[in-house]
Amino acid sequence: MFSEYLENISWEATTERIAAKTEADVRRALGKGRCDVEDFMALISPAAEPYIEQMAQLSKHYTEERFGRTMSMFIPLYITNSCTNGCIYCAFHRQNPMARVILTPAQIEDEFKAIKRLAPFENILIVTGENPAKAGTPYLCEAVSIAKRYFSNVKIEVQPLSAEDYRLLTHHGMNGVICFQETYHKANYNIYHPSGMKSKFEWRVNGFDRMGQAGVHSIGMGVLIGLEKEWRTDITMMAHHLRYLQRNYWRTKYSINFPRMRPAENQGFQPNCVMSDRQLAQATFAMRIFDHDVDISYSTREPAFIRDNMAGLGVTTMSADSRTQPGGYHTYPEALDQFSVNDNRTADEIRQALLSRGITPVWKDWDASFDHKTAN
Repeated sequence: MFSEYLENISWEATTERIAAKTEADVRRALGKGRCDVEDFMALISPAAEPYIEQMAQLSKHYTEERFGRTMSMFIPLYITNSCTNGCIYCAFHRQNPMARVILTPAQIEDEFKAIKRLAPFENILIVTGENPAKAGTPYLCEAVSIAKRYFSNVKIEVQPLSAEDYRLLTHHGMNGVICFQETYHKANYNIYHPSGMKSKFEWRVNGFDRMGQAGVHSIGMGVLIGLEKEWRTDITMMAHHLRYLQRNYWRTKYSINFPRMRPAENQGFQPNCVMSDRQLAQATFAMRIFDHDVDISYSTREPAFIRDNMAGLGVTTMSADSRTQPGGYHTYPEALDQFSVNDNRTADEIRQALLSRGITPVWKDWDASFDHKTAN
C-alpha cells in the first residue's frame, strides 16, 4: 500500500531538496526524454521560473504529440451535500447549518435530462458529500446505473470505498474514480480533517490502491492547493504517488488535478498559501513534461482567461456549465455551492473559445468497446 511507501519519503527533506534545485538541474530535466521525480522537483522549483516559456513550449509539444489539439469536455453533477466529515475548509462540513439534500433516483434522472439539454456531454462526474450510511454504495450503484442510460463515460468523486465496492460499481457501469488526497502531509492532515472517516489518513491515501485492485479504468488524483504552505512539496508527493500507481496498476489510465482553494460559504479557514497563476502554469507544464500521457484537468474553479490560455499547453480535460450545488441543473438551482465557480460561461461559449484557438472539443472520448479488458 502507498501509505507504507510514503513512510520512506520525508516531507521536510523533500522541501529542502526542492529549494536547493539549481538552474543546471532545470536544464538537465528539460533535456531528458523521460523525467524522474527529482527532475520534477527541479521543474517546479523557484530555479525553473526563468525557464517557464521553454517549459510551456515543451509541454505544448508533448500534449499535441499525445492528445492532438483536442479538449475532453465533462460536466459534474452533485447528487448530495450530506456529509459526516468535519473538514474545516469545506462548505459541506457537518457543523455547517445548511439544508442537506440527497437527490432521489427520479431527481437524479431529471438532472441528467437537464444536462443533456445543455450540450452533447457524454462524460459525467457524479459528486457527493461523504455520508456512507445515507448515500453509500447502494445509492451510488443506482445513480451510476441511471447515468449509463444517458452518458457513455461515468466517473464518481465520492468517499473512499473498499475494493469490493469499487468492483461492484464497475459492474453497474462506472468507468472512473476521482479522489483528492487534499494533502500528503500526514502530520498536518488531521488538523484539516479532525473528524469523520476522512480523518483516517491511511484509509484515504490507500484508496487509490483499492481502485487499482478493483480494475477501475481511470483514476484521478489531486491535492488541494492552499492547505499546506509548501504546495511544491505536496505535488511532489503526488508525483511519487502517480509513479507508484503506474508501476503497480499499469493498465489504469491516470489524471491529475491542481484545484486551488476558492471562497465558499464556510469562511473560517484561510489558505496557508496562494498559488499564483504563473505558478499554476509552471506546475502544469512540469507535470506534462514529467508524464506525457497523464490527463491534466482544469475545472471551472479557474477563471476563463486561465483555462483558455492553458488549453493546448498541457491541459487536456475541462469541465463546463458546472453547478456545485446538489440538483443545480434542475431540482435545486438556488442551493448552496460547495465552492465558487469562476468560469461561468455556457458549454457552447467554451466550445467557441476553444475552436477559436484551433482546439477541438471532444464530448465523447471513451467507450467500452475501446477497453481491452472489456473486449477480452
